[in-house]
Amino acid sequence: MSSLRTDNDTWDIASSVGATAVMVAAARAAETDRPDPLIRDPYAKILVADAGTGAWEYMLDDEFVAKVAASDGEVAAMFEHMGSYQAVRTHFFDAYFAAAVDAGIRQVVILASGLDSRAFRLPWPAGTTVFEIDQPRVLEYKAATLAAHGVQPAADRREVAIDLRQDWPAALRGAGFDAAQPTAWLAEGLLMYLPADAQDRLFEQITELSAPGSRIAAESMGVHAPERRERMRDRFTVIADQLGVEPMDIAELTYDDPDRADVGQWLSAHGWRARDVASQDEMRRLGRLVEVADSGEPSFSTFTTAERL
Repeated sequence: MSSLRTDNDTWDIASSVGATAVMVAAARAAETDRPDPLIRDPYAKILVADAGTGAWEYMLDDEFVAKVAASDGEVAAMFEHMGSYQAVRTHFFDAYFAAAVDAGIRQVVILASGLDSRAFRLPWPAGTTVFEIDQPRVLEYKAATLAAHGVQPAADRREVAIDLRQDWPAALRGAGFDAAQPTAWLAEGLLMYLPADAQDRLFEQITELSAPGSRIAAESMGVHAPERRERMRDRFTVIADQLGVEPMDIAELTYDDPDRADVGQWLSAHGWRARDVASQDEMRRLGRLVEVADSGEPSFSTFTTAERL
């Protein structure tokens, strides 16, 4: 369980959970700059550039990556793994949305949207409404930054500025959400920041709001051996000290609840037809698997998609 989180904590784009959104955007920007990118996000670098200073800056610095490789090859492999993972994850959920709109769904809800730019960069069909739910300061930053660069959404984008621990269904309805229409939901980079009981409640609320034919996609993190996490944390700290950077410990922001429900199993038991894909299988399929020593774990995370029956 996190030692830094509280029941009513809040954040902006440069602190706590908000800062993780900048790091994810930095990973998308780095992928976009590759000669053979798996995904393209022309707005990621804009969102990172205006976020101030932080650990995300090093993700776009080739010299920093080279220095890490010279200091610790395994940590460098972990950096490569994390970058490839973010690209594969983005690719997977982009494809999920493409399939949803091909099936006729025109209502989309992105939970804890952070710096997700899909409302701006995906080719949404006419009549699509994209609801983005997140903390007010996060949504304000994204909208203001992209507007300052003349970037306009490609769909009817509606902000729902509320914490998911509050009455977000009421706020969503207030923004024009229609529970009678099929919806495509996304919970990407979210569940690990919720306690187990809050995760259950979130899926209960989503189910209550989902008409037959609705779809959901979610990312759930695997359970990793505490000893290995501690070893890797120590090695990251040594390199951060050597290179004079401030490390960011994501584990301090997440809830490692041992009794957390398996997403696919929960959905299957509550009126959904679910399918799981191991992230490593998807990385292997796309030619982006990075072998990391001292692992032995079946998958970094699981991507679950489901359809409401």
